[in-house]
Amino acid sequence: ELPLGIATNFLIDGKDYLIPMAIEEPSVVAAASNAAKMARVKGGFVTQATPPVMIGQIQVVRLPDPFAAKIEVLRHKDEIIQKANEQDSILVKLGGGCKDIEARVIDTIVGPMLIVHLLVDVRDAMGANAVNTMAEAVAPIIERVTGGKVRLRIISNLATYRLARAKAVFDKDAIGGEEVVDGIIEAYAFAKADPYRCATHNKGIMNGVSAVVIATGNDFRAVEAGAHSYAALGGYKPLTTYEKNEDGDLVGTIELPVAVGIVGGATSVNPMARVCLKILGVKTAEELSRVIAAV
Repeated sequence: ELPLGIATNFLIDGKDYLIPMAIEEPSVVAAASNAAKMARVKGGFVTQATPPVMIGQIQVVRLPDPFAAKIEVLRHKDEIIQKANEQDSILVKLGGGCKDIEARVIDTIVGPMLIVHLLVDVRDAMGANAVNTMAEAVAPIIERVTGGKVRLRIISNLATYRLARAKAVFDKDAIGGEEVVDGIIEAYAFAKADPYRCATHNKGIMNGVSAVVIATGNDFRAVEAGAHSYAALGGYKPLTTYEKNEDGDLVGTIELPVAVGIVGGATSVNPMARVCLKILGVKTAEELSRVIAAV
């Protein structure tokens, strides 16, 4: 088992939180608590998140005319969405379900492939089981309308439609003066320019993220994969930004995909995960993702 700590001082969107963190490095919990205390001076963290939409990928191969096949998939969009939603009537009743599809042609070492995306609102679940079941169910329709062969039918952990964002202003005096502000901005510039530094910069971010993800019984490998993949879109970059405002204070922001749930899987059956969710007091998966972004 990993040790469980509680980070304190977090004020997020005007609400106080105690943050359970499962991690072998106690200094991470202390550092998070200390940084949250500094953030309180200027009002703590403000956050925002997108709806909990996950991507299910369906790989179609052996297509002589992949672009024509793409059009056929989009022509049959309503049929595909209906079939997907037949797989999870409870999710649909809760306002979730497959909302849209995308299709794109990619070039690979074995020739072009058509990749179909199901965009599924998974509500308060992480969503892997629901999305994978839907992808399996629509595969025969996609084979029929394209004439190709479906191979993989699986969720993507690069959850670009399920983003969480947070911002905090750190009072310059609370963190040690203008020299400290300038030092942090220079450290950020180093990470933005150098992938060797950026890897460690983002690892430090994931110290906090993964500790909360593990404590709540969620899939920390999925969140790690998603975060680093997102950081690598367009070249590997920091998940955070740092700026100085007109008062000379440090302004930090973060944006990353956070695919976590509060129902299903270990979050529902592991007693420690249930306790940690109770300590957090979050009511939705979206709220949990925003808290994680702030951490």
